[in-house]
Amino acid sequence: MKEINNGMTVRRNGGYLKTEEYNQEAIEKLAAHYKETLALLGEDPEREGLLNTPVRVAKSMQFLTHGYNVQPDEILKSAMFKEEYRQMVLVKDIELYSMCEHHMLPFFGKAHVAYIPNGYITGLSKIARVVEAFSRRLQVQERLTTQIRDCIQDTLKPLGVAVVIEASHMCMQMRGVQKQNSVTTTSAFTGAFLRTATREEFTHLIGNKLH
Repeated sequence: MKEINNGMTVRRNGGYLKTEEYNQEAIEKLAAHYKETLALLGEDPEREGLLNTPVRVAKSMQFLTHGYNVQPDEILKSAMFKEEYRQMVLVKDIELYSMCEHHMLPFFGKAHVAYIPNGYITGLSKIARVVEAFSRRLQVQERLTTQIRDCIQDTLKPLGVAVVIEASHMCMQMRGVQKQNSVTTTSAFTGAFLRTATREEFTHLIGNKLH
């Protein structure tokens, strides 16, 4: 059963409840452009298989870029706790999915994020949510890496932050140079992680399976 409530689509399937929320005005405008795009590509947007494609793509793009509507610093502030712990806190292998702003094709991989608290810690899930908030925008990997670093540094004021992202880019794999096995790695550090010993401890930890 499907219910429509205040612009929100609620799908009920047995005991499972799925809620989808979209900007309906934006959906309609985007869908019109995607319908025109299909025609420009040589397709017939009126054929059965494509009738609902413009709306589906419009909703998909809103979801893939919903990070514009999220404030990453507020995510961290929502779960800040006083704590005297001053050793490294590492959350590694955080899955990320983003969109290359040059070709609007996906890039995906994982992020490793660490910080050394200086009076405050944050909920571990909030680190992953910050990665999600910045990655769900049109991005380049280099900027994504520094945005995550700067958000944590500016909000928690830790002794240092380290971010490493490893990602595969469909704009390199599906088009252009078409190198399917290439992986791009970017890194950004502040404070204590600028010291060789601390940075080496971080890279050692993300390179080992401790679980």
